[in-house]
Amino acid sequence: MSNTSASNNIIFTTDHLDTNILLDLYKAILRPRLIEEKMLVLLRQGKISKWFSGIGQEAIAVGVTLALNNDEYILPMHRNLGVFTTRNIPLYRLFAQWQGKASGFTKGRDRSFHFGTQEYKIVGMISHLGPQLGVADGIALASKLKNSNQVTAVFTGEGGTSEGDFHEALNVASVWQLPVLFCVENNGYGLSTPTNEQYNCQHIADKGIGYGMESHIIDGNNIVEVYTKVSDIANSVRNNPRPVLLEFKTFRMRGHEEASGTKYVPQELMDAWALKDPVANFETFLKAEGILTETEEASIKDAFLNEINEHLHIAFAEEAIIPYETIELNDVYQEFNYQNVTNYSELKEIRFIDAISESLKQSMTRHQDLILMGQDIAEYGGAFKITEGFVEQFGKERVRNTPICESAIIEAAMGLSIAGMKSVVEMQFADFISSGFNPVVNYLSKSHYRWGQNAQVVLRMPCGGGVAAGPFHSQTNEAWFTKTPGLKVVYPAFPYDAKGLLNTAINDPNPVLFFEHKALYRSIRQEVPTDYYTLPFGEASLIREGNDITIISYGAAVHWVLETLDNNAHIQADVIDLRTLQPLDTETIYASVKKTGKAIILHEDTLFGGIASDISALIMEHCFEYLDAPVKRVGSLETPVPFAPQLETQYLPKNRFDIALNELINY
Repeated sequence: MSNTSASNNIIFTTDHLDTNILLDLYKAILRPRLIEEKMLVLLRQGKISKWFSGIGQEAIAVGVTLALNNDEYILPMHRNLGVFTTRNIPLYRLFAQWQGKASGFTKGRDRSFHFGTQEYKIVGMISHLGPQLGVADGIALASKLKNSNQVTAVFTGEGGTSEGDFHEALNVASVWQLPVLFCVENNGYGLSTPTNEQYNCQHIADKGIGYGMESHIIDGNNIVEVYTKVSDIANSVRNNPRPVLLEFKTFRMRGHEEASGTKYVPQELMDAWALKDPVANFETFLKAEGILTETEEASIKDAFLNEINEHLHIAFAEEAIIPYETIELNDVYQEFNYQNVTNYSELKEIRFIDAISESLKQSMTRHQDLILMGQDIAEYGGAFKITEGFVEQFGKERVRNTPICESAIIEAAMGLSIAGMKSVVEMQFADFISSGFNPVVNYLSKSHYRWGQNAQVVLRMPCGGGVAAGPFHSQTNEAWFTKTPGLKVVYPAFPYDAKGLLNTAINDPNPVLFFEHKALYRSIRQEVPTDYYTLPFGEASLIREGNDITIISYGAAVHWVLETLDNNAHIQADVIDLRTLQPLDTETIYASVKKTGKAIILHEDTLFGGIASDISALIMEHCFEYLDAPVKRVGSLETPVPFAPQLETQYLPKNRFDIALNELINY
């Protein structure tokens, strides 16, 4: 049977839907509308600070959510209140979230819908809009690897489709045939920018063609069409995993957020879409069909309004958060119960590069849920051949070549973590992390602090100069990340440390950037246990001892230090190899400086803004009375890394370190 609403603005085709389902759809779409109307009142009263209205497009969030199973992940945007209400999150928790109360989902650390909850299988967005699309890829990849026959739905607006993340995520999903529903709410405006200034094609759905992806256009104001079509598509995707692009045509009846207003929208456009109100039209249809009576309507609305007021009272009555510095600091990282593994006997001399490869191979054997991802890492074995032979041993499902799209792959790694899996992502060169910078510093680093979700991701960072690779393949950019709370940064100098620390990084539930200096790969050899073992983070290595001076370094620069000391036999120094930069072993640094009275810090990074500046400041603050000379820092020239060997030699600080060391000894 095909029925049409009395106003004839929206056609509701209700074949195969019984009365109970239609009433459930009505209740589900009405509930967020009534909450929104209450929020607008509270906003005018100054009782909430900000509101992103979804009035006019509720049918999309509600219909998609009802079409999914409760154990399937949804990644909504800030206008998708219907996702949260349809998953039946207690309203007082939503209200507390919006007021920055402790019973919300972020302990007052983030606002509105910038949160996730594993309990309800919802993963909220961040303000940068794009990353959730790649995260959905990762969740869907986990589903596919586990053969769980689940779909993942992720939302974005038509403005968000201009983001590079959108294109990267769709491409990866298509190449890997991931079960993702990419839900685009095309509501006409990205803030005030109309669609004709966002894209130059008739429909966003047309973009699916370029990715070899199935796509559909759905009336986003028709709750029945959204629910039935998405249900059919979701069932199909569960049985035949693949990505589908869904464009929902709708309209935003309020401003981008309430302070924005809608003056930029022509009034005739507002009037036309007002006639297509998804709640009013469905309500009219149900009444016309005798499915909903006036009495039932009043009863349903009264029950919802009472629920809203009751839960608002609970949220308003909750005490404001009392800040405790210790709690804030402790929540930046997920607690890591480090397990020290030392049950090895046989030693074998291997290269630095072999130590990395052995760690990955033994960790892959130990952790069946560990996935390796990166450009050319499968059959080719990676740019440095570290994963050569891995495909034969572990298969292409676990050793995955990726398209050239750092953001989407880092985001997919985050999605794998949300789904309970580990991943190691190889940046072909550390320089290329800049193409995936946003998800590292804004998603991986902040998720545990924001809503308790860890990012169990290791990013391998082949880095460093000395091999005449020029400005884009030679950077050692660790300082970009030591500044970002929530990230751990590891930078070994020896094969033994590299293997043990990489094993620990893979075990750590927090995001780790693991720097591997390319010049060390095949030049440094050391006896290393053949068995699996771990080394703790935050413990530096005192590799030489002396009373004259404390030398602090890490990575390839440690070897420059040792060579310099070999050429200056009169200098007896404590040499500290930091090994990890975050966490930093300040205890070993302070103890040495208090003994020697002098300190010099050498790193390959350019000097200004490098970690040597912070170490120097820490020494000055904590060891000042023990110092016999100013703390000295030595780093590379304040230029990009040059290509020509003679220019690179001048750029690197190795030769300048010898001069600086002797000057400080003679101070």
